[in-house]
Amino acid sequence: CILGTHHEKGAQTFWSVVNRLPLSGNAVLCWKFCHVFHKLLRDGHSNVLKDSLRYKNELSDMSRMWGHLSEGYGQLCSIYLKLLRTKMEFHTKNPRFPGNLQMSDRQLDEAGENDVNNFFQLTVEMFDYLECELNLFQTVFSSLDMSRSVSVTAAGQCRLAPLIQVILDCSHLYDYTVKLLFKLHSCLPADTLQGHRDRFLEQFRKLKDLFYRSSNLQYFKRLIQIPQLPENPPNFLRASALSEHISPVVVIPAEASSPDSEPITDLVEMDTASQSLFDNKFDDIFGSSFSSDPFNFSSQNGMNKDDKDRLIEQLYGEIAALKEELESFKAESARGTVQLRGRASELEAELAEQRHLKQQAQDESEFLRTELEELKKQREDTEKAQRSLTEIERRAQAHEQRYSKLKEKYSELVQNHADLLRKNAEVTKQVTVARQAQGDVEREKKELEDSFQRVSEQAQRKASREGKGHQGWTSQEQAEVLDTLKRELAASKQELQVLQGTLESSTQVGAEQSTRIAGLEQERDSLSRAAERHGEEMAALRAELQQLQDTLSREQESSKRELETLQTQLRDKESEEQARQQRLAEEQFALLQGTAREAERMVQDALSRLEDPAHIGCTGSADCLLSRTLAASECVERLREAHGKYLSNRAAVGSLLPCLALFAHLVSDTLVQGSATSHVAPMEPADRLLEMCKQCGSEAVSYLRALQDPGTAEGADCSPVTTCLGRISAIGEELRPRGLDVKQEELGDLVDKEMAATAAAIETASARIEEMLSKARAGDTGVKLEVNERILGSCTGLMQAIHILVLASKDLQREIVESGRGAASPKEFYAKNSRWTEGLISASKAVGWGATVMVDAADLVVQGKGTFEELMVCSREIAASTAQLVAASKVKADKDSSNLCKLQQASRGVNQATAGVVASTKAGKSQVEEKDSMDFSSMTLTQIKRQEMDSQVRVLELENQLQKERQKLGELRKKHYELAGVAEGWEEDGE
Repeated sequence: CILGTHHEKGAQTFWSVVNRLPLSGNAVLCWKFCHVFHKLLRDGHSNVLKDSLRYKNELSDMSRMWGHLSEGYGQLCSIYLKLLRTKMEFHTKNPRFPGNLQMSDRQLDEAGENDVNNFFQLTVEMFDYLECELNLFQTVFSSLDMSRSVSVTAAGQCRLAPLIQVILDCSHLYDYTVKLLFKLHSCLPADTLQGHRDRFLEQFRKLKDLFYRSSNLQYFKRLIQIPQLPENPPNFLRASALSEHISPVVVIPAEASSPDSEPITDLVEMDTASQSLFDNKFDDIFGSSFSSDPFNFSSQNGMNKDDKDRLIEQLYGEIAALKEELESFKAESARGTVQLRGRASELEAELAEQRHLKQQAQDESEFLRTELEELKKQREDTEKAQRSLTEIERRAQAHEQRYSKLKEKYSELVQNHADLLRKNAEVTKQVTVARQAQGDVEREKKELEDSFQRVSEQAQRKASREGKGHQGWTSQEQAEVLDTLKRELAASKQELQVLQGTLESSTQVGAEQSTRIAGLEQERDSLSRAAERHGEEMAALRAELQQLQDTLSREQESSKRELETLQTQLRDKESEEQARQQRLAEEQFALLQGTAREAERMVQDALSRLEDPAHIGCTGSADCLLSRTLAASECVERLREAHGKYLSNRAAVGSLLPCLALFAHLVSDTLVQGSATSHVAPMEPADRLLEMCKQCGSEAVSYLRALQDPGTAEGADCSPVTTCLGRISAIGEELRPRGLDVKQEELGDLVDKEMAATAAAIETASARIEEMLSKARAGDTGVKLEVNERILGSCTGLMQAIHILVLASKDLQREIVESGRGAASPKEFYAKNSRWTEGLISASKAVGWGATVMVDAADLVVQGKGTFEELMVCSREIAASTAQLVAASKVKADKDSSNLCKLQQASRGVNQATAGVVASTKAGKSQVEEKDSMDFSSMTLTQIKRQEMDSQVRVLELENQLQKERQKLGELRKKHYELAGVAEGWEEDGE
């Protein structure tokens, strides 16, 4: 087919042939087609993909159709077809990738076109592609019985052959995914790629486990060399780790013959007439033929075999059952080894992941600490700026006060200057008035002088004229004239004196006025000088005031600008501080949410394990449950304290996170241990314990969910979890073995009580069997009566044998006590040999409990409600319990004791009676089955074929159930052995 695609440069011929094949009706044929088509997509011509795209919808429909068949090749074909469609879609979106996925690093870079978005999307598509490959891998392994050598059978090789192509694809996809993730981590932040890392880690674990399991299969060892992945996944947060990555290389030996070179016989239609070929195919698919063929109808109506032959067949059946049980034990041990190795690998991976998370948390803590220091420095700078701003404001206030004082002084000077100006004006006015008065006085003086001079001249002229004219006057006239002149002269003299007095007074007044004027002028000059000085001072003060105003305005403006700048910076710092605090709080809460989410996932996983059928085989002791519950309760108290600190201080999330992780771990461990303890507890306490575990898990999940919500984080309360843990602890106390709590002084009484209770239980069981036998004889007839009489009779014989055994055990114990106690009392002997005594108590309890359970099972069988298998198991359990009682009794017995011989003989009698019960039960079961045999006389060929297919399906279901039950039985026996060892103190004895 591959050569044909290269010859015709396409796959038209291949699809023309495939379209004529009945792929929807034959699952094996469809499986072979998927294998061939996968090889064509890998090694065929490049046009195979183009020619196959038109059939993609048909492959999807066929996948959904085969998905409805849950058995055989149905699910395998469905998943394989999904893988092929995913491969076609991947190569369609990424045409640079060849079908065999072989590319160099340069071609891988070119495929992403050096764009981080393309690399991101390409990584997601590779994850989806690898997920489909791993699903097919796991489905094939889960469909095989790994306890058998399936890789050497034809049916096993048919399922394993396509995994060679899957291994080749997975190796390349893993290599490319690692390289792309390193490339993405060099371009994008680590938080953005957290989802990629989680998905890669999950696929890494699956692929490593599948490669390891495949390398151990003989089929792959001769065809392919499977690489082993490293112990720990790559650390993508460290770029240098890329140099440590080694690409896994799958080596196909050249001399190995390909499984596809063998003839594909399944592609040929089966000849219905060849019954032998059909039988061989049936054996290849479903295993070898059964020792007793359930479809051999001729043997059911043959002759009756005698008892010896039936006994031989029974022994052969028991031998075969024991061989199968041995094989199952070997398979279980091998499977347990593989599971433990896988679990160890998972734990190592989880440890590495936890270390990585711890390192990441430390880095984040260091980063947050650095940011906190920067914030402190910025706060100090802000405080310094605030202090400088306060100093500037104080200086501005001092300048304002100085300016106010200068302004007041200036106002005072202006007022003084105005007063001086007014006083100067008054003095000037007074000087002007004085000068005017002095002028008036001088003018009057001058006028008086002029008047006096005129009068004097006038008088002289007059006198001279009169002397010349009146020389001839009489003396009388002359005397009269003289008197007149004298009077006039006296009047003139008097007037002159008045004028002189007036002139002197005027002169004196003028002098006074001059003196006053001089004083006023001096005062005016002094006032002018004072005014000039004041003017100069005012000018200087005005200039200084102007300078101070300019300086103050500049300082105010600069202070205002600086204040605005500082306020802006302060607001920016405060907003930045608030943003950082908010971001820090959000990051811390996101860290809390992530931790709470992981814790919730752990508790949810524990709750899901409570309902997991695979967990039913796990058992635990009540003491271990109590220790886990106590540790969980203490952790809850620490968690409550840490939660309170976190509510009071949001920065104290560091103490809450470890408590949350430990809380989830301890609560999950408590739930799982509680479920395991409930599997070995009685019905009612087991139901209460399981219900309380579920309630505790629900309360823990509710508390963790409340922590994830910012609105309910403050009101989250873990008190209900504490209450549930207390109730679980109380139930665990009820389930503790009471024998361990008995004081050594009470052991002797307890032995007698238990032996008496065992004897009473056996007598009660015998009475119940007699009563059931009477009822059966009264109400049953025919085969049913015969079967019930045989079964109840054998049960009666077993009860009698057990009664004899209990009596012999009592006699032997009495002999042991009498011979070994010496001078001590029997109670002191039992207390001294407490381990042996507890063994006796445990064995006697088991005998009494087994007798009661067997009677209940026999009652249900007689009523038609029980099964014969349950009765056989109960009888064998009684035989085991009596063997335990015999072993516990003869530990300290003398080997030559007669009572020991009686006890051994009674033990053989119990074994024979047990064999009788099993034989009668099997015989009764065969009689009932023969009675209920099918009638094939009226059935057609189609009906018989339909019944045959139903029987085959039923056989497969029963085989699957048988395998699971055997696995569960092995786990139960293992746990019972451990618990019995703890109860009997084997570990202490070993120490």
